[in-house]
Amino acid sequence: MTVPKFLLGDNSDFSDHIFVIHTEFPRFIIDLTIDEIEWFEEFDRQDEDELASETENAIKEATEWYDAEMEKFEKE
Repeated sequence: MTVPKFLLGDNSDFSDHIFVIHTEFPRFIIDLTIDEIEWFEEFDRQDEDELASETENAIKEATEWYDAEMEKFEKE
């Protein structure tokens, strides 16, 4: 099975939140409503600098993907 890089997540307990799941390394879920990330990977101290830049890129990519997906839905 081929899994997309991003998936949109939904949960009725968090109906006001928008979740995007990033399925490639480093794997995470981001709540775009509050820009909070939950990582699925374990990181050590050596990874912290890279993680900081990856976090910024991850938020940007996830937000851009979500915006593009919403534009597709609005056109339909």
